Amino acid sequence: MSVQPGWYVDPADPETRRYWDGEGWLGAPIPVDATPPDGPPPVEPPPVPVTPAAPAAAGPVTAAPGWPPHPGPGPQPGHGPQPGHGPGWGPQAGPPGWAPQGAPPGWAPQGAPPGWAPHGVPPGWPGRPPEPRPHGLELAGYGQRFAARLIDFGLVFALNALVNGWFVWRWLLELLPYWREVIRRAREGNSSTEGLPPIGEQAGLLLVVILVIATALWLAYEVPAMAAGGQTVGKRVMRIRAVPLAADQPLGFGSALSRWTTLGMPTLLWYCAGLGLVLQLVDALSPLFDHPLRQALHDKRAQTVVVQVPRTTGSATPNDRDQPSGENP
Repeated sequence: MSVQPGWYVDPADPETRRYWDGEGWLGAPIPVDATPPDGPPPVEPPPVPVTPAAPAAAGPVTAAPGWPPHPGPGPQPGHGPQPGHGPGWGPQAGPPGWAPQGAPPGWAPQGAPPGWAPHGVPPGWPGRPPEPRPHGLELAGYGQRFAARLIDFGLVFALNALVNGWFVWRWLLELLPYWREVIRRAREGNSSTEGLPPIGEQAGLLLVVILVIATALWLAYEVPAMAAGGQTVGKRVMRIRAVPLAADQPLGFGSALSRWTTLGMPTLLWYCAGLGLVLQLVDALSPLFDHPLRQALHDKRAQTVVVQVPRTTGSATPNDRDQPSGENP
């Protein structure tokens, strides 16, 4: 026989009374001498979930200079989180490359992904990589080096016109009959190569002589000047010079010759279908692809680098009579 629902003394604790609903005990117990309510006890509200507190930082957080405001005795007007900001409040991510004033190296805005870095900066670098300054001097720009080489080329070409002019004239005379006939046939639409006059026997020998003289003139023009001060005429005009990587000092004849042979000696290979000219072009363009020292192939061989010559401004001796005494009259 089942027990009817009602308030009964709790067998587990005779000092209390609980409500029996016919199948089990219901609700919280009440003292045994208390007057029970009519009917079953009221339904208890569900427990409120407890939100775990945010973990405390391992140590005090020291703000970078200038951000956020330095802690003081109590909150200051306009400082600290505004209403609605919870724990961990801080600056949100700004535009690419943005960082608070005085932010420490490696700073990242709140919510940034792992490995975040400002725009254009490699991961792990606190800022834009500084440009190398060998011996405290700025690297020469590509435009400066190109302009200096053009000036030197023009001067060497003028020397060749004086020294090599006669040999070049004789070489052209050896080629003239052949090319005159080729041009005449081309105008008539005749593409036949039969019966063309032979090129002069001395044309090949004259070309070798011309290239040897041109190479020697370039050697005499550049190597002594570079050995003494690291500057040719073109480099002086553009205010740049070549220095060894090891120390800021003159190159010396050995380094200057080693540097020149990589660029100048291929002139002798112009005879081989212009192969020397191709090698010189590659060498001339190589600084565009070398980072961070902008070394050409001849710089790498001689272990040199091209830097800017700092401008020296003479300071006039101050005249004591032109300066105020600093005392009131």
